This record gives sequence, structure tokens and C-alpha cells, in this order.
Amino acid sequence: MEKVILKLSGEAMSGNRKAGIDPEEIKKIALEIKAARDEAGKGIGIVMGGGNFMRGRDAEVLGMDRIEADYMGMIGTLCNALALKSMLESVDCPVKLLTCLELPQVLELYNKEDANQYLEEKNVVIFAGGTGRPFFSTDTAAVLRAIDINAKTILMGKNGVDGVYDSDPKINKDAKKYDILTHRDVLTKQLKIMDETAAALSEENDIDILVFDINSEGNIKKAVSGVVKGTLIKKEM
Repeated sequence: MEKVILKLSGEAMSGNRKAGIDPEEIKKIALEIKAARDEAGKGIGIVMGGGNFMRGRDAEVLGMDRIEADYMGMIGTLCNALALKSMLESVDCPVKLLTCLELPQVLELYNKEDANQYLEEKNVVIFAGGTGRPFFSTDTAAVLRAIDINAKTILMGKNGVDGVYDSDPKINKDAKKYDILTHRDVLTKQLKIMDETAAALSEENDIDILVFDINSEGNIKKAVSGVVKGTLIKKEM
């Protein structure tokens, strides 16, 4: 597999805590990322979610200002990214952190050319801050970063879910899992695995999405190697 983007949900960083971050879970993820990077012998791009801190659309329902809530979510991605960066450094994995939000004291501002250079140098490159703009999800950010680095696959790691189902498998034991879908299926079936902007952008740019369970041991390395079982979302042929 060539260049890939690994999309990490914020929930994956919280483990069983349901919110915030779990250092033990982050160390587990860091070790898996290092193993994947070492085996592949290449850099890996990671787009960080922030749902373990705040989701703008959820906060809006509770009466919060959507724009302010979205920025809170972006800041949450920075917290997750800093935690993962620190843990990757602790296990001797070369890592760079880039963000769309300016915080020069601790973070490097995102630049397409720098991102590609770091990946060529076989670094793990963490992209934080979403798109840097409200009303756009980190799923959309993942597609934009994939376009920038010319990655044709986004590995979408989910917390305890091994693919895309026709209903919530945590609630409905008879939920049907899809092995393969098109981007158009995601939109027309309203599967909610990603937002509509991300699905449309990935279809337009012919970017595959592999949805897999990030909690299953070894799955990050398997996903980067292209052998993990999950749901593949691709352009209709």
C-alpha cells in the first residue's frame, strides 16, 4: 500500500473512560503505530479526532454557540495529538505534529510541502486542528490531508466497531455488516459513518475509505499493510 492517512477517532484515545484521554490506551496505540511504520518502512499520516472532548454539532443541540463549540473540538484534537506525539517519542518513533491552528509556542503550523517532506523522511506525521475552520469535521480534514499528500486510502479506525453496519451493532444484535460500499451508498443510505462533505470529497478524488476496529490488537499494522478485515468504501465503477 502506498501513502495512507490513518484517521483516529477521539474516542479511541479515551479507552474505557468514555471521555478525556487514557494514557495506557494511548501507549497501546503508539506502539501499534510504531510497529506499522517500522514494518512498512514509510511515513504514516494521522488525522486526529476530538470527539472525546467536544463535538460541535452535539453542543449546538444543547444551546451552545456552534462556532465556539467547533473551536473547542479543534482544541480537543490538539490535546489528543500532543498526547500521542509525546507517547510516540517515548517509544522512539520519529514523529512530527502539524496543526491548522496557530499555537507557535508548542506546535508547527500546517504546510503541505513540509508535510510531504516529513513523510518522505519516514516520520509519523500527526495532523491536528481539523480544517482550522468551524462547520467542517475531522473526517473532511482527513480527506483534505489525503489529497495534499496524494494518499489514495484513508484508514478510518473506529472504537470497538469493525466496519460499517446498516444499524448500530451495539444496539441491534441483528445489524448487517457491509463488506464493501460505494461513497454514493454512504450518502443515499445515510449510514452516518462520515459526514456528507467527506464522502463527496473522497468520491470526487477517488479516495478509498477502509473502516476497521482500532481496538483489536494488531489492527493498525494490518490496516497499513492492507490486510485488515473491515468495510471498504470506494468509488462506483
